[in-house]
Amino acid sequence: MKTKDFDFYLPEELIAQDPLEDRSSSRLLVLNKETGDIEHQIFHNIIQYLRKGDCLVINNTKVIPARLIGEKEGTGAKIELLLLKRKENDIWETLVKPGKKAKVGTRVVFGDGLLIGEIVDVLDEGNRLIQFHYNGIFEEILDRLGQMPLPPYITHQLEDKNRYQTVYAKYEGSAAAPTAGLHFTKELLKQIEDMGVVIANVTLHVGLGTFRPVKVDDVQSHHMHSEFYLVEEEEAKKINDTKKHGNRVICVGTTSCRTVESASDENGMVKAGSGDTEIFIYPGYKFKVLDALITNFHLPESTLLMLVSALAGKEHIMHAYDIAVKEKYRFFSFGDAMFINTND
Repeated sequence: MKTKDFDFYLPEELIAQDPLEDRSSSRLLVLNKETGDIEHQIFHNIIQYLRKGDCLVINNTKVIPARLIGEKEGTGAKIELLLLKRKENDIWETLVKPGKKAKVGTRVVFGDGLLIGEIVDVLDEGNRLIQFHYNGIFEEILDRLGQMPLPPYITHQLEDKNRYQTVYAKYEGSAAAPTAGLHFTKELLKQIEDMGVVIANVTLHVGLGTFRPVKVDDVQSHHMHSEFYLVEEEEAKKINDTKKHGNRVICVGTTSCRTVESASDENGMVKAGSGDTEIFIYPGYKFKVLDALITNFHLPESTLLMLVSALAGKEHIMHAYDIAVKEKYRFFSFGDAMFINTND
């Protein structure tokens, strides 16, 4: 299976630069994964495709303002950091630009000394471990100094930080939003619950690796990035009870999908717990938990495009993407959505 098999033509003007005023008014392409049939809808009409007894799995991770811009101590040279993963003792794994100036021992000053970072190690892939020094509460300082780490394909300034958070974001730790969830409003979620749909919360802290293109020719040679996930006992029970009653588990976003598939045993039962997952889902993968998926449109040659192709078949997905381009759907983080549905 070749990476180039997952390429498609996307005009630049179809990359959404700004969120819509009403989250739930984005467009929704409904794809039947068995037949390949396509319907065009508005997102808030997702309720027409849900039914009592379904379980909707959402990722309640919260994006941290992980982009910091500071100055190299002594020279004043500009240095930009992206916080990737929290370690112990105020040490973070980070992406540093420009990397050449970021040698071990380098100190970077943020906010006139409100926060100081010292590079303590350089990892194999070039990321840096940075030890932070500050007075007060780190999260409050980060909220004051940090910016939302928008994906590289979004060039517009984000006016409202909350528009890059889901309305149910709870646990801080992501460097990117689980964007399929951005389409939901609190009102829509209440409507869904009132229908008798069970909502289960899981947590997966999204890393910037989600935007990394696959750089190898052979898909199976790609090394997947690692992300932390958590499934609580009560939430695992909701998902397992749904399966036992023969109802559908519908994941909101590839992150929720990767979480339940990582946390499940060979019988498709989700086990409560936490850990790091490097699960890589591509065509040929047999889903153990997930039945249907609400997702955004993904980058060409990306692991996420491979994941949705594993669920609906590469031919159905690539055809749906061709239709989406022709119909001028909006792509990527602030774009429109797709519901990969079942005949069940």
